[in-house]
Amino acid sequence: MANYEQKVPGTATSKMLKNSTRRDFLKQSSAIATGAMILPQIIPSTALGMGGKLPPSDRIVMGGIGLGGQGTNNLRDFLTRGKELQFVSVCDVDTNHSAKAKGLIDEVNKNSDCRTYGDYREFLEKEKLDAVSIALPDHWHGLIYCAAANKKLDIYGEKPLARTIHDSQAIVKAVKKNNIVWQTGSWQRSVEHFRRGAELAINGRAGKITRVEVGLPDGPKGIGTPPVMDIPAGLNWEMWLGPAPKVPFRGVCHGDWRWMLDYSGGQLTDWAGHHIDIAQWGLGLERSGPVEISGRGAYPLDGLYNVPFEYDFNCKYANGIGMRVANESRLGKGVSVAWYGEKGWIRVSRGGIRASDPKILEEVIGENEIHLYKSDNHIGNFLECIKSRGETVAPAEIAHRSISVGLLGEIAMTTGQKIQWDPVKEEIVGNTYANRLLNRPCRQPWNKVTI
Repeated sequence: MANYEQKVPGTATSKMLKNSTRRDFLKQSSAIATGAMILPQIIPSTALGMGGKLPPSDRIVMGGIGLGGQGTNNLRDFLTRGKELQFVSVCDVDTNHSAKAKGLIDEVNKNSDCRTYGDYREFLEKEKLDAVSIALPDHWHGLIYCAAANKKLDIYGEKPLARTIHDSQAIVKAVKKNNIVWQTGSWQRSVEHFRRGAELAINGRAGKITRVEVGLPDGPKGIGTPPVMDIPAGLNWEMWLGPAPKVPFRGVCHGDWRWMLDYSGGQLTDWAGHHIDIAQWGLGLERSGPVEISGRGAYPLDGLYNVPFEYDFNCKYANGIGMRVANESRLGKGVSVAWYGEKGWIRVSRGGIRASDPKILEEVIGENEIHLYKSDNHIGNFLECIKSRGETVAPAEIAHRSISVGLLGEIAMTTGQKIQWDPVKEEIVGNTYANRLLNRPCRQPWNKVTI
């Protein structure tokens, strides 16, 4: 059957699109106002006894925790919002990161007032903010996201939501308990063709959906075991490790942490928050989950990197729909999401939207059909919801359900067993050992996140 495709206007070749960034799409999706207003004093709404609700004319006071690559990208995007917000402080375990971020903020604010911290606890205790942008290695998400939520700060938090299902559940509970606004950095939800693909699928334009394919990037095969090295100036290695096991510094830190199981699940858990999220959106199952998961992974045989470089698992939902999640080399269809129905298929990727029949892409969604949440700018949506107190396009509950699928796949691969999952009680059925893998031990003095 022939393929018919609609590409994103202005995008490059498929090879380049594979490496396209969140910021590229944000630039394409809307024009963002620039410039900054200088105020003699910035006072957060919480300090005015307003319960966190902002009149539309008020400026949002923000800080940032984690200013590495993704954290700085997010900061730059926030700083383009002009008079909507004021960034006033940053926190990072690497003083090189915080100094760079301070420079960016001070340049926009036209002063030298941005405050810097090395410990998130001091930051949260001293700073009086409306909201915080957080971008950290996954193993820190549970503790710091919950701590910020318990300070009643609205949060823009990077995906995946957490390293474990236990921590992910705790974050959802903290967000609800404190009635804060949460936006997950799953920015594909704010890109038109991803929403369009999910909307066509959920409204049956390919017929009744019977199965879904989710292709994610291949993982690295390893780098061997580098020698122990001196800790770089400015890096608090002990604080960077936090609740993870204590290990010597071997030159692998910023960015490379994603390839070690103590901190991440590799490309699987990194991209689950993107493509598994979109897959479940188009199924109408974004607040539920599968009931059965099984699969296999291929792991490096030695060296520092130990996340799977290949992974392939199948999920079955209570309604009978099956979903296969695999790295792109095994799946053979690129990094994408495809819904297969009785009449054809729909596939979305960062390169655009494709279908088995061109008529599918021309379909109009009727007034009485399902219209998915429309957001044209991910950070703009977060700021709008801070003011309105409405739910964002990527709330914590949905992010939790998305990463849960990836983490359950990881557990199935680790145990080599078929996992039976109860998406209502959120527990593995009839397997005590697998249930233990829903959480990970914390190194003292850090205590595990309490639900």
